[in-house]
Amino acid sequence: PKSVQAKAKGHLHDIWQAETRVNAEAAFDFFITTYGVKYDKAVGKLIKDRDVLLAFYDFPAEHWKHIRTTNPIESTFATVRHRTGKTKGCLSR
Repeated sequence: PKSVQAKAKGHLHDIWQAETRVNAEAAFDFFITTYGVKYDKAVGKLIKDRDVLLAFYDFPAEHWKHIRTTNPIESTFATVRHRTGKTKGCLSR
């Protein structure tokens, strides 16, 4: 629900913005205990992919900044997004 989204998003950010893998694991466990009872399907999917989601911390800390800011899907469609923004108002007076 929208009333919980902001808090949940903040707690998810605590996981991937943690300084170390230990802190990320602690934030992940906190997220599971906080939201696991009420939103068991969503939390179950996160638990299933826990090792993949935290694989980020297997890389050296120097690379984290670049990994965090890389979004290949968004950068691929950036030119399309810019084009559609300019052509939206073309047909209206």
